[in-house]
Amino acid sequence: MDHFPDFMKNSANAIDPRSQSKSVKGYVFDGADGSQMAFWECSTDVVSTEHVHPYDEYFVVVQGEYTLILGSERIKLAAGQEYHIPAGARTIHAFGGKRAERAG
Repeated sequence: MDHFPDFMKNSANAIDPRSQSKSVKGYVFDGADGSQMAFWECSTDVVSTEHVHPYDEYFVVVQGEYTLILGSERIKLAAGQEYHIPAGARTIHAFGGKRAERAG
């Protein structure tokens, strides 16, 4: 499978495109405890701006590769690899707190 199924990409769950690169589409789902799960599709290589989250984050690369930059360390991850980022680190993906606002 080379894309997420259509039912996962409902426009009611689309992340506001102003919060990411134009070549990235994101969708967010809210947990009853205030946590969020987001997933992203990137159509081209993208470099995110440096940022820090005040909560833990976990992600898994589903397809392609992802280079995580933590300080001066570069961590290359391939499909099937996962990573846990403690609060105060820099990246994107699944969130332990509300990070994204829905478009519209």
